[in-house]
Amino acid sequence: MVNVDKENQRFSNTQDRDISSHYLKLGLKSGLEIHQQLDVGKLFCSCPGVLRSDKPDFVVKRKLHRVAGELGEVDIAVEYEAAMGKEFEYQGYDDSTCLVELDDEPPHLINERALDEALKIALLLNCEIYPVVQVMRKTVIDGSNTSGFQRTVLIGYDGYVETSFGRVFIESIALEEDAARIIKRGKRRVVYRLDRLGIPLVEVATGPVMNNPEQIKEVALKIGEILRACRVKRGIGTIRQDVNVSIKGHDRVEIKGFQDPTMMVKTVDFEVERQQKDLKNGKTEGDVRNALPDGRTEFLRPIPGGARMYPETDLPLLKISRERVNGLKRKLPKLRGEIKDELRKKGVSEELINLVVYEIDEFESLLKVYDKDANLVAKMITLWRSDLAAKFDTGIDEVREKVGESVLERILEALKKGKIDKGDVQGIMEKVMRGEDVGEALKVEKVSDDEVEEEVRKVVKGKPGLRPNAYMGLVMAKFKGKIDARRAMEIIKKIIS
Repeated sequence: MVNVDKENQRFSNTQDRDISSHYLKLGLKSGLEIHQQLDVGKLFCSCPGVLRSDKPDFVVKRKLHRVAGELGEVDIAVEYEAAMGKEFEYQGYDDSTCLVELDDEPPHLINERALDEALKIALLLNCEIYPVVQVMRKTVIDGSNTSGFQRTVLIGYDGYVETSFGRVFIESIALEEDAARIIKRGKRRVVYRLDRLGIPLVEVATGPVMNNPEQIKEVALKIGEILRACRVKRGIGTIRQDVNVSIKGHDRVEIKGFQDPTMMVKTVDFEVERQQKDLKNGKTEGDVRNALPDGRTEFLRPIPGGARMYPETDLPLLKISRERVNGLKRKLPKLRGEIKDELRKKGVSEELINLVVYEIDEFESLLKVYDKDANLVAKMITLWRSDLAAKFDTGIDEVREKVGESVLERILEALKKGKIDKGDVQGIMEKVMRGEDVGEALKVEKVSDDEVEEEVRKVVKGKPGLRPNAYMGLVMAKFKGKIDARRAMEIIKKIIS
């Protein structure tokens, strides 16, 4: 008799080999550049790294000019942008935009917290760390930087990440400034907002060693997991992924703008087809292209070279001591897979594990206060906060602010001392969200078991033949949160049996 599972696996393996063989014949080479925002303020000033939606307080207008790089040459991508002759407007705020962002003041010394997070990421990616580095200027005159350049500094090199396809080489880790946020783009005039300019970005660059789209996707997800273990921003726009693609005979093409790694396979396939058509038409040069939602791409600008880099003269050399690196090695964050295994051992349900993994620090802190029910603690910081956000029609950040860790600590301490029951917790959180002081919210009026039993007997006598859950609803409606649901159900089952 044929083993179906083995036959399916054999067919799948054959398919994989055929697909890999197809890309190998084409000479597919690909590398990734992943840019992740850090959640630590800004890189070269003390302004907050927060995006704003309110009306700006002022607007500054600029024109940017091409500048030669360290080699004395003007980069081809810079020449292309200069030829556009565009005017740029920059929106700012009196209380969160400083002269550094306006390029009217030299940069401050590098944000040490940002440097530590970048070093952690480099170490998690098994990189060597440069002991002394120079902050560099990278010429960018598309208007996304008021200065006409982006500051960047190399942190690590020669790392690797393990995947099911084997070890993938990490070429470099850099720490750099994010660009200004585009608000409106026209042919001759572009409007930017300065709230994003200067937010620290960690750039992870792999070597051009991947030759299968599925491998590219897996590496992107693996690096993403490592990044999220550190102090990074989350949400749309906080991580950007570029893919470099070339086939035999064609120069490198850089595809920018990925938000979703699942689109990488489709986009790489489309790009391989496009490059094959290029070769048939005698075209071999590469360029920078924008990733479109359907997997295709469009031209952005010529591929930049090495002529746009030159040293930042307003900052000293950056020295990274061995003591600092060793200290960070001792407190590297755990990866999501490791955290999930630990949560399972603590008894957290699979449903909650995927939510708690993003709130692990708060979870661990609250579990020290109340360690009798890990699932309860998990619900408090995930599902029940989400319920509050929906009920009060607000964002989860506002819920976290009003029903923060200190509030949850007091609730769990009261639970531990027997002053409240588990069934009271969600209602107390709701009271606090409504603006009630947590001390008052914890004053829960209780009903004795005798009173509950008397009411259950009345309900059962008046409505015989119902299911236990139906009686439960009637009893809970009567006492309005003044009884423990678990104990009430025990009484109901005892009586109706």
